[in-house]
Amino acid sequence: MAMCTLAPAPTASAASPFSAAYDRLAEVFPGLRVLEVAADGDLPRGGGWVRAAELARGGEALDAFLSWDDEQTLRDYGQRARPDVIASFGLHRYAWSACLLVTLPWFLHRRVPRVPAGAASFDRSSGRLAVRIEEFSCLPDDPAAALPGARTVSGEEELRAAVRESVAEHIGPVLDGFRPRMRRGPRALWGMVTDEITEGLWYIGHLLGEERRAMAEAELLLPGSVAPYPAGAGFRELSGPGGETYSTRDRASCCLFYTLRPQDTCVTCPRTCDTDRIERLSGTAVN
Repeated sequence: MAMCTLAPAPTASAASPFSAAYDRLAEVFPGLRVLEVAADGDLPRGGGWVRAAELARGGEALDAFLSWDDEQTLRDYGQRARPDVIASFGLHRYAWSACLLVTLPWFLHRRVPRVPAGAASFDRSSGRLAVRIEEFSCLPDDPAAALPGARTVSGEEELRAAVRESVAEHIGPVLDGFRPRMRRGPRALWGMVTDEITEGLWYIGHLLGEERRAMAEAELLLPGSVAPYPAGAGFRELSGPGGETYSTRDRASCCLFYTLRPQDTCVTCPRTCDTDRIERLSGTAVN
């Protein structure tokens, strides 16, 4: 008797208005790949996959997700981190990737997908995100405006508002799942999201050869405190020993890595002084 096999979940067609952006992401950053699932398809689950809605509920799914960070920390640093530190690592690694689902199509093609927490699944072991996009915002002159699920907006500022709303709709429930495990209030948690939006776009913009435009777009997207985000992108320039300039920013939150390696802070950490930043960015000691 022939064995019965399950059919794969329907995937979005090559005509998806987001496939070009996600394909470009995979080209410049192979560590993160996006699988689009058709509107009538199911998100993958099981194996290494966890759905964002499961993270939002906390419980066993979040325990299993964070065990990856716990094991990696012990393996790489020979010590266990505090539970709230592990939760911070796990939230960062999810949110950095998930924000790009929204920000990269906006940056490249001015299309903003709506991605509720129930519309995404993550396999961190393979660096894959699955997403089901049924609605999106775009400008009136976008050819994609004629597609099902499209919502046209009046201009660039309304489109930026759609980006902020889409990220908040997706990440807000996930923050609720993580919050009991973290020693942070709502403002600090949304500060983390501010950093993930900004630094994810900044980094991928650099890989695309469009770092300056990515920084400018991030500044327009997050010009300051815009609810629920408590801070802006906040880029600034530093002058090197030879008069060269380096771009930096002060994170609105802390990743807590200093609890493992006090001497090894991030270059954008508020704990890192400008002298140290210049030295690290230029590779030259500043006298």
